[in-house]
Amino acid sequence: QVQLVESGGGLVQAGGSLRLSCAASGRTFSSYGMGWFRQAPGKEREFVAAISWSGSSTNYADSVKGRFTISRDNAKNTVYLQMNSLKPEDTAVYYCAGCRRCPATVTRGGYDYWGQGTQVTVSS
Repeated sequence: QVQLVESGGGLVQAGGSLRLSCAASGRTFSSYGMGWFRQAPGKEREFVAAISWSGSSTNYADSVKGRFTISRDNAKNTVYLQMNSLKPEDTAVYYCAGCRRCPATVTRGGYDYWGQGTQVTVSS
């Protein structure tokens, strides 16, 4: 079992930056692939970024490529999402997710564990 807790959300102006963190419980974090998803009001939850359990591969949604960076620190049991050049359309609740020994999975169904989410609001 893995419990995930997101933090780092908030209100930022367009063009600004935020770094989200997702802290995982348990001793096997290094064996989990991790992903970030987001859900805006009235929309479905969508993929944002993912990193494989080994950290050797990453995937990004086209809408965030070049602006967002996913990384992990296994010593701290934490995965990060650095978000730069934020746009109002990035406004959403951001969720982290984990799956055991999986690649940088882009589909919601590929994840076993989910956090509660953190709100990101980008003002224009």
